[in-house]
Amino acid sequence: MPTDQPAPSPDPSVLGTRLISLAVASALLMEFIDSTALSTALPTLAHAFRVDPIHLKLALTSYILALAVFTPASGWAAERFGARRVFITAMVVFLAGSALCGLSRNLEALVASRILQGIGGAMMTPVARLIVVGSTPKDKLIRAMGWFTMPALVGPLIGPPLAGLVLSVADWPWIFYLNLPIGVLGMTAVMRFVPRGQPNKEMGRFDTLGFLLSALAISGLVVVAETAGLSLLPSWAQASVLALSVGAGWLYLRKAKVTPRPILDLGLLKHRTYRASLLGGAFVRLGIGASPFLLPLLLQVALGWSPLKASAVTLGTGVGTLIARPFAAAGLKRFGFRTSLAVFVVATAILTAVPGFFTLATPMAVMAGALFLAGFARSNQFIAANTIAYADVPQPRVAAASTLAAVSQQVGLALGVSFGGLMLHVARGHQAHLTPDRFTWPFVAIGLVTLLALPVYLRLDRDAGAEISGRVRATDPLSQRPSDR
Repeated sequence: MPTDQPAPSPDPSVLGTRLISLAVASALLMEFIDSTALSTALPTLAHAFRVDPIHLKLALTSYILALAVFTPASGWAAERFGARRVFITAMVVFLAGSALCGLSRNLEALVASRILQGIGGAMMTPVARLIVVGSTPKDKLIRAMGWFTMPALVGPLIGPPLAGLVLSVADWPWIFYLNLPIGVLGMTAVMRFVPRGQPNKEMGRFDTLGFLLSALAISGLVVVAETAGLSLLPSWAQASVLALSVGAGWLYLRKAKVTPRPILDLGLLKHRTYRASLLGGAFVRLGIGASPFLLPLLLQVALGWSPLKASAVTLGTGVGTLIARPFAAAGLKRFGFRTSLAVFVVATAILTAVPGFFTLATPMAVMAGALFLAGFARSNQFIAANTIAYADVPQPRVAAASTLAAVSQQVGLALGVSFGGLMLHVARGHQAHLTPDRFTWPFVAIGLVTLLALPVYLRLDRDAGAEISGRVRATDPLSQRPSDR
């Protein structure tokens, strides 16, 4: 029956939570699109700068390295100066780096600009997560995090075709200039909807020495891996950087033992599930981290495809990643973490190696299908690994565990790009041009490295993480969960 009663208005707290999540997510979308779009543009940049395509891996690793080095400082900065202020500052830094990337006219300038971008990006994602968690009631957190994680799902879908379209109608700098209007809109939304918050002036002192030592150790390791075999640095310089990296790492380990709140808490590795997640994830990222670098070179340089045609095929990976999300929780509940991790890491290793056998005769549908399955397997593997990481970590140490995990992930990806570039350099030999057969060994190699995670996952207990997945423990004779007994 008709009624004169007005329709109920939406809950203001729900609306406010959604607006906050969307505000920070709109800014993060820019970061995810930028990262995936750049991979598509690598062959174009190699031609524009007149450099060996293999050397363009520096454009990827420089950004990832900056993320790894500066991410540990993000949490302390957000607490000390206020999350909104730090987030907006990070966006300004990221946009400045984007503009400078577009203005770059050689590889050295591009790498320097990407490092500036990475410093901004290192502060954006962790601080955005703190904003969402800190401004959302616990009973609405799952929904808020759903909105917050949308850029990670949408970015890989939009980035490659957007880059392919831009490169078809405009010059390569527009890959970076597109960040500017998106970033300005994101900052406007953050200033409009995200509350200011109060800086915590009672925060303890920043672990400056620990930060510097960890930065030296991480940077030195990545620099040595990045320059190995490419004659970018003389042997004595590489040896010196490696010695500096090892020395800084050793000093950090000694200092961390006597520091109450070290910038990277390595003591968390005593938890078996956390250690397995980081170690296994490092092998997986060391393997698949090279794919965004190798695949555009294979499709655009070796097969001679246009960026738009190549992006249409690589879109399959993003679609597979997106579709895997709803299946992950059900699979973990049915089979448990150990089985799921073992199955999907084997599938990931095989499917990561498959593009090495693509030729001009391979149908596009077959390529897209293989990349779709690869995205599906990787997504399931990473969801399982990232979830079980916190199964045994005490609640007060979750933030520290998240920081260490983020740094580990970035280092693994950076080393993966370096490893893939080295394998391609070895496979090419003295041949000037990159032909499809030169990519077989690099893809097989990164697949084999990915497979090294299998023994790590198989050492997990059969019921590891059962409380999280909701799976019935195999050791329970009554087939009941521990909470039901």
